Parts: sequence; structure tokens; C-alpha cells
Amino acid sequence: ALSIYLTDRGPVFYKQTRLTEGGKEFQICKFRTMIQNAEAKTGARLAAEHDDRILPVGHFLRRTRLDELPQLLNIIKGDMSLVGPRPERPELARVITKNIPEFEYRLKGKAGLTGYAQVHGRYCTTSYDKLKLDLTYIRNYSIWLDLKLILMTPKVLLMKESTDGFEEGLWEDPALKE
Repeated sequence: ALSIYLTDRGPVFYKQTRLTEGGKEFQICKFRTMIQNAEAKTGARLAAEHDDRILPVGHFLRRTRLDELPQLLNIIKGDMSLVGPRPERPELARVITKNIPEFEYRLKGKAGLTGYAQVHGRYCTTSYDKLKLDLTYIRNYSIWLDLKLILMTPKVLLMKESTDGFEEGLWEDPALKE
């Protein structure tokens, strides 16, 4: 928190609107990893592998996923679950749903801090593939599956490739094209 503050004297936490079960919106809380007002000029966009908006300490926080730690407050408030589909931003969900109408089905479960797509996919997995992974979780939900995913999560946290961003110009998610 101190490193974030000392970088640019900005806020330590970052809040952003996300979707959870039933399309309900809530404010997700994370440690800020990007410059202040990072999307003011570009609008909503996913982080690239060598994104110049990411703070120096932000690279570490993203790689270790420590930026997600404040989401424990969202879990305590009941906005999120420990396990479930990752909460998507409404503006990105609208674009994805235009191209993949089934994307809304992932809102049948409460958003989670970790989940099937996080354990079996990567940050740069396409929206369609994330949807398939999320629907696999929703269809096969059980307390045992949740425990298995929770136990598998630390391994994923240590794998650099699971947090790699999108390589500029080499990857495009067709579901994000308007």
C-alpha cells in the first residue's frame, strides 16, 4: 500500500463496477496497479503485456495477484464468493454478449475471487474459452469442486504465464470487437 502511494501520491485502492449473479452490479475493491485515470483517454480496455499504464509496483502486485487481496472485503460484504466466475466489467460484458449471447449464462453463479477459469485458463484466455470454463464450473458445482479449486489456486499464483497480459498486436479476442 505504501509503495503504491509513494509512486504517484494517488489512492491505494481502486474501485470498479463489476457484475455478479443475476447481472447485479457492485464495486470491486483492488489495490491500484495502474496510473491514476488510466482509461480516461482510451476507455475500457484490457491490460497488455507491456502496458505503460501499469505502475512499477503494479507489475509485482499483478504477477503475484496481491492486487486482488482487498476483494476479501467484497466476499465479506456478500458481493462475491470465494469461488465462482470472475466478475466482468459491464461495458466489456455488453460487447462480449453482443458477439457471444451465451456469455450471460455465467451470471447464473455469484462472482468469485478464484474459479475454474482462473485455475484452468490464463489472463489472456479468450472470452469464449473463459465462458466454456465458467459454464463447466456452474454445471458441475459442488463443495468438493470448490475445495479442489481453492487448493489449486496457490499453484496458479506461482505460475507467471497465468498472469501474462495480452501481447500487443498478436492476440485479439474476437468477442471484444464491436
